[in-house]
Amino acid sequence: MKILGIETSCDETAAAVVENGTKILSNAVASSIELHQKTGGIIPEVAAREQVRCIIPIIKESLKNSQEIDALAVTVGPGLIGSLLVGVETAKTLAYVWKKPIIPVNHLQAHLYANWLEKKKPQFPAIGLVVSGGHTDLVLLKNHTKIKWLGGTRDDAAGECFDKTARLLNLGYPGGPKIAKLAEKGNPQAYDLPRPMMRQENLDCSFSGLKTAVINLKRKEKKINKANLAASIQQAIIDVLVKKTIRATRKHQVKSVLLAGGVAANKQLREQMEVEISKLKPRVKFFVPSPQLCTDNAAYIAAQAFFNYQPLPWQKIQANPSLSIEEATSS
Repeated sequence: MKILGIETSCDETAAAVVENGTKILSNAVASSIELHQKTGGIIPEVAAREQVRCIIPIIKESLKNSQEIDALAVTVGPGLIGSLLVGVETAKTLAYVWKKPIIPVNHLQAHLYANWLEKKKPQFPAIGLVVSGGHTDLVLLKNHTKIKWLGGTRDDAAGECFDKTARLLNLGYPGGPKIAKLAEKGNPQAYDLPRPMMRQENLDCSFSGLKTAVINLKRKEKKINKANLAASIQQAIIDVLVKKTIRATRKHQVKSVLLAGGVAANKQLREQMEVEISKLKPRVKFFVPSPQLCTDNAAYIAAQAFFNYQPLPWQKIQANPSLSIEEATSS
């Protein structure tokens, strides 16, 4: 089965064709990141207008080598309402015109399915960590249709913390890659930054306190070594994410751990998570997508739709900007 996936939840306009949920036939992405760099962050109206401009050309590009498709899949949430509507209404129109089934997709759940697009496939049950600019969620995947939220951030997401602390250091947007690059030259132990909630037995986390600590540090110290501070910020975030993931893995006795989301492209996070998971007994397998599949794209939208094939009449499909990671798109 060939599924055309459409993704417009934020500032990327993406379309992809995936066969049987595992084989990428095309994967086209247009990003408006250069526009948002000028303002230091995403302006929803600007993102939506750019989605309108790019959506048809991107779909045409994705269909160059795959004219025949069996179904469409589209992100219905969560995300920016203006951006979501561009993808949802376009997909509904195409489904009606082409007389093809259409599957609504939860963007957060779909992030995890980037792991099914790699050579090695995860096994259930699995722990999933979705970590991005707007979300940090730990979930238990019992199978393709049963997902349970275990914990997540109570305030800022990990990616949001990267972006905001990068702004404090005048590094620009997006902050995660810039902090990671600068951190390569720094000492992660140079600054004693907090790890909020890391030692608590629950599976929640918090990153607003880390951001505040960086603000206070800058006010207190006249001379800041940016590379050292970037490395210390990165390590503080990684320590929390790894600790909570390992705790969840031990508690639920799973076979796989899945890392996903834009922050999953962070090299240090990937490496340190893999090291800690390799120490677990009984053995648990670790899965993380290639970096290009961590950031927003439509390939994992199509993959999720294949493994959770629940088409709806196009009239019933609606954008839902506040959709939670365990919430069904048909609810």
